Amino acid sequence: MKKMLKGLGAALCVALPFIAQAHADAATASATGAADQTLVQRGAYLAQLGDCAACHTAPKGKPFAGGLPMNTPMGRIYVTNITPDARTGIGGYTEADFARALREGVAKDGHNLYPAMPYPSYAKVDDDDVKALYAFFMHGVAPVQQANRESDIKWPLNMRWPLMFWNMAFLEKGAYRDKPGKDVAWNRGAYLVQGLGHCGSCHTPRGVAFQESALDESGSAFLSGALLDGWFASNLTGEHNTGLGRWSDEDLRTFLKTGANRHASAFGAMTSVINNSTQAMSDQDVAAVSTYLKSLPPVGGTGAAAYTYDPQATKVSLDRPANDAGARVYTAYCMHCHGVDGHGFAPMLAPLAGNPNVLAKDASSLINVTLNGTGDLVIDGVPSPFPMPGFAAVLDDQQIADVLSFVRAGWNNGAPAVGAAEVAKLRQSTQAGR
Repeated sequence: MKKMLKGLGAALCVALPFIAQAHADAATASATGAADQTLVQRGAYLAQLGDCAACHTAPKGKPFAGGLPMNTPMGRIYVTNITPDARTGIGGYTEADFARALREGVAKDGHNLYPAMPYPSYAKVDDDDVKALYAFFMHGVAPVQQANRESDIKWPLNMRWPLMFWNMAFLEKGAYRDKPGKDVAWNRGAYLVQGLGHCGSCHTPRGVAFQESALDESGSAFLSGALLDGWFASNLTGEHNTGLGRWSDEDLRTFLKTGANRHASAFGAMTSVINNSTQAMSDQDVAAVSTYLKSLPPVGGTGAAAYTYDPQATKVSLDRPANDAGARVYTAYCMHCHGVDGHGFAPMLAPLAGNPNVLAKDASSLINVTLNGTGDLVIDGVPSPFPMPGFAAVLDDQQIADVLSFVRAGWNNGAPAVGAAEVAKLRQSTQAGR
């Protein structure tokens, strides 16, 4: 018996280190798995901040499988599959490959991406966030086998090698660095707006080579508003009439979370940004973005005097619509939502009096939304009850020009009139293929 116990003791002495090591390995694996999952979850949040789904998911398509058409000055391109499928997606990408594509616009096989992919903005994303994004796309996204579609751009404009020279001229490499003298919230907001949020991709005018005229607040054109794909992306500086000058911090935070406030409602591509990105932002990040944007000095605008509300002349026209073609259309089709006073029923129904989009020099967004309406804002899974309908099949070009001219002059808006030729041009470009 003593001999048996001695043998058992010897066996335990041999086995215990291996048992202890097995427990240690299991604990390490568990901790690693938890850390990886935390990284994937962080990457999922960052992908929302970057609004990746909006561009890389086609209508009724599978998440991140690509196929969405995008119009460029050279022709139509189709967004690529960024699921972890090894054959048609990015499953074969290393983290370094992923970082190069994200921040430099160069795919794994070495071909250059079109700058419709906002890599000049994503160049500012730091290494930790790139790592988290990579973890999400490799481990948090379902692989989808869906081949990428070639662009409709004709030769020789479809050659990609000239993009190397475009990058040399316009791509500023290097992650965002905090600005001295600015607090934590301002720098966080600047990082999000200039980087993952890539706000300048739409809201900053572009030069002759389709480059953004400025990539941060050091450039005077930064976020001063721009025409893109039939919409005029609003001025996001402190300009009083067409920008955010009259918006309080609370107004801006409300808009980012819900897509509407007492001044305006989201439309066009901004609807998708609200639905897929900004409503998911943490309160801290929303506050940081608002802090940064509200710090930008006024740029752009029309040079008109600061807007003040005056309903009198418009009320007279609406009292006698037979004398004004625009007033007739407004009375028949618009007044029940936007009101005699032009205040609408904000935030559910947008105001027209003093609305920055109404006051903008470029009327493209007003024409586009009147012709085609806008998609539903979907906040916390609930669609907005009163989306703007399209009137392309109801009103002709002259009627739309008349009513928009009426709105842009009404309630002391003082914006330029709209011509029927402008409406016809946008009708043709936006209705093609419908």
